[in-house]
Amino acid sequence: MKPHHRFWPARLPHAITVPETSLWDNLETSARRYPHKTALVFLGTQLSYAEVRHKAERLAAYLQSLGVQRGDRVVLDMQNCPQLIIAHFAILRANAVVVPVNPMNRAEELKHYITDPDARVAITTGDLAPEIAKANQDVPADQRLKHLIVTQFTDAFDAQVSGDDAPAEGWRDWLLTRHALPVLDGGQTHAWTDAVACTAELGPLLVGKEDLAVLPYTSGTTGLPKGCMHPHRSLMHNAISSALWGNGSHEVVSLLVVPMFHITGMVSVMHSGIYMGATFVIMPRWDRELAGRLISKWGVTHWTNIPTMVIDLLGSPNFDKFNLKSLVQIGGGGAAMPQAVAQRLWELYGLRYAEGYGLTETAAPSHSNPPDSPKQQCLGIPFMSTDARVVNPDTLQEVPQGESGEIVMHGPEVFNGYWKRPDATEAAFFELDGKRFFRSGDLGRVDEDGYFFMTDRLKRMINAAGFKVWPAEVEALMFKHPAIQEACIISSRDSYRGETVKAVVVLRASHKGQVSEADIIAWCRDNMAVYKAPTQVQFVDTLPKSGSGKVMWRMLQEAEAAKT
Repeated sequence: MKPHHRFWPARLPHAITVPETSLWDNLETSARRYPHKTALVFLGTQLSYAEVRHKAERLAAYLQSLGVQRGDRVVLDMQNCPQLIIAHFAILRANAVVVPVNPMNRAEELKHYITDPDARVAITTGDLAPEIAKANQDVPADQRLKHLIVTQFTDAFDAQVSGDDAPAEGWRDWLLTRHALPVLDGGQTHAWTDAVACTAELGPLLVGKEDLAVLPYTSGTTGLPKGCMHPHRSLMHNAISSALWGNGSHEVVSLLVVPMFHITGMVSVMHSGIYMGATFVIMPRWDRELAGRLISKWGVTHWTNIPTMVIDLLGSPNFDKFNLKSLVQIGGGGAAMPQAVAQRLWELYGLRYAEGYGLTETAAPSHSNPPDSPKQQCLGIPFMSTDARVVNPDTLQEVPQGESGEIVMHGPEVFNGYWKRPDATEAAFFELDGKRFFRSGDLGRVDEDGYFFMTDRLKRMINAAGFKVWPAEVEALMFKHPAIQEACIISSRDSYRGETVKAVVVLRASHKGQVSEADIIAWCRDNMAVYKAPTQVQFVDTLPKSGSGKVMWRMLQEAEAAKT
């Protein structure tokens, strides 16, 4: 027995046996069990499990007609909507691999997601299709996409919707606009409506638990983002474990607002809910007024989020009009939940906010707080089937309880390794007590009860409202600005986001006095995902450097911390 087993959710096993089936089988099974049950609710329009399965099968047949074969990688670039879930499972049914992409990425960033996974097919929405087409024309001809399937948001909901389900006023034009299909250099674009109307015969399901299922990308301290190779088995483990951990059943009604391109939304919410046969109330983006109305109308029972969403909802001037009494489970991660906000949830609704911790490499949770025994601002205890330790990052030997070290984990949810990066894979793993452990790069400690707490980071990373920002990636993009000679990205404290991105910039002599902070920020927002773009720019004459010429970013970070 470990210390944390004293707080283990009652009646749950410490480990589970992972099914030897594919993730597709979960949708197939739920559709067979609950064909007429509502699976998805999107801005007032409902889709049953049978309808979701049918559309996914038709799209899978279409993908196969385009030449998609077992193991091929297919890019999926969308905000939350029913089409994302349908496309995700269609790719799996076609025996292929999902490459989820953050829809906030711009053309310059998207090029890597086309070339690195050797993708030849992408699926997206009309508003994002031009960015993919633009990226595609800038990559070598032999690495370009051959097919781009484009859906419009109104393919999934009634444009005349009104009342509690109506989209936020600021979203109307974005959601209602039907965009023309862009020209794809060297390839073809296809309308979603044609794809899901495909009548071609669907080939057999060939993949099993060890086949590659998803290739999500994660950045790091150097270089371009790396693909994390997840087989069906690793995602299956955390999908089922998340369902069990949250007392889930087919009666769950889940508010699906955390993005499904992100590993948490994809696994702990989408895959977990599909496995259970749950109902999803889908939001394309966060809006506190719509969230309050949807929870009230649809009787949402489970809500996975990031703490800033809860803070925002509680601050709504209409909060007293919302009925949140249906909620029985609330939790999330990405940032610490402030003590005062957690206390208010408990006083108002008897809800304990359960925080969790995990990485793209661990298919979301490697740690989670027990729903009935959570500690605040805590990562939680090792998840089901997981052995987590704290080791000295230099010796890789376990440190005594209470001492700080690197958090490492071993378990069935851990990925196979980095796509095309055997060097990075080798550096990420080590052996301890005969087990293969993954190095998280995060520093933490374990208390006397076996709960893990974050203390610092070994990796250079900024956490902006739950979105991970890797300075090296932002710097590489900023160097493309003609006025920038050097740039160093650091974090700055932010009362709402927790951390925000700050750029310390040296301008070229030819541009000094001609480029403003606002100019740099605007350029960044045009050329990278908005959450990565600096919100502050500080101009300096030189950056501090070591004797070997490396920028001493930590010195700048410590100076910023001292100010804030």
